[in-house]
Amino acid sequence: MTNSHNTAPILFIEANSIHYAYRRFGAATGTPVVFLQHFRGGLDNWDPLVTDGLAKDRPVILFNNAGVSSSGGEPADTVSGMARHVVTFIHALGLKYVDLLGFSLGGFVAQQVALENADLIRRVVLAGTGPEGGEGMDSFTPKVAEHATRERPVLDDFLYLFFSPSEAGQAAGRTFWERRHTRVEQDAPSSMAAMRAQAAAIASWGKVPKTDRYRKLSKIKQPVLVVNGNNDIMVPSINSFILQQHIPNATLILYPDSGHGAIFQYPELFVSHVRLFLEQ
Repeated sequence: MTNSHNTAPILFIEANSIHYAYRRFGAATGTPVVFLQHFRGGLDNWDPLVTDGLAKDRPVILFNNAGVSSSGGEPADTVSGMARHVVTFIHALGLKYVDLLGFSLGGFVAQQVALENADLIRRVVLAGTGPEGGEGMDSFTPKVAEHATRERPVLDDFLYLFFSPSEAGQAAGRTFWERRHTRVEQDAPSSMAAMRAQAAAIASWGKVPKTDRYRKLSKIKQPVLVVNGNNDIMVPSINSFILQQHIPNATLILYPDSGHGAIFQYPELFVSHVRLFLEQ
């Protein structure tokens, strides 16, 4: 494996006058997996056990959308706008096709990219996410909003938002927090402008349409793996079931005693499931 989560440098590529920040590491061959991050997250909000685990046999590319963390440009305030940046970035790298791993807001974006770019996207992993107009997705509860929108999120925010309140869940959250900070050179935090733009995109995506609520999902033709915790308080877990029921070729996994960050609570298990899915 060339480089790793903790040693790969931040790289930049320019397209349409925007400098996109990314990291690329892992195997030299295989279909690249492009990681699309959650609300306010940057390159270092991923779990090294997840990224390095998948990088053992394929290239891994961590990506900051325009205006997020170390990327230049103005942050998009719609999911479709974010999706266009993803496609621009993939083309700028000269990649003919990729797999996508979208977590939370990144899962919204992954759906949009897959829907509009069938020839570019081979397989999709959707984690802790939901469909456009899903159940309970038009706004955060007051307590979730309080923890999610602090100017500088801290450990307690992640423990509440991402992990089960059980003793095991909170312990897993603390060990994730330690892993997430093992890299010496950390990515820049996202700005408040990026947070406001992303919040607007999330609110718009969550609005329930008057007709054909989940019609778009039937047009996603790629194989899709849907993963979540059994009690997600940010994107209610019922939305993972809705994705699986409406995407023609989708598989659903719900992990026990876990929430929004289930992929960080069960990193080794998640990696094993994703590797099996991507190798099919």
